[in-house]
Amino acid sequence: MRVRFKVWLEKDGKPVISEGKYRLLREVEKTGSIKKASENLGLTYKRAFSQIKGMEERLGCRILDRKRGKGAVLTQEGVNLLEEYERILKAFKELSLRV
Repeated sequence: MRVRFKVWLEKDGKPVISEGKYRLLREVEKTGSIKKASENLGLTYKRAFSQIKGMEERLGCRILDRKRGKGAVLTQEGVNLLEEYERILKAFKELSLRV
């Protein structure tokens, strides 16, 4: 038997981050660009931007600093969000190995 799971974080019952959004933010961090990140992940820029904007609206803070023509970088809140998601995902993975 195998344990399978999906992890997402919610605020006020609305999803904030899941695996796909996590990968998007990591790719933005790596490339310094929402456009390049979306291309690398096979998303349209509009979809990637919409996902980021939705996360920011639900959290009530910016997770990326965007400068037109100069790319994007994670804010401290963005770094904290990724670290929290990773911490919870790691705990679930460790728990699944015990079964």
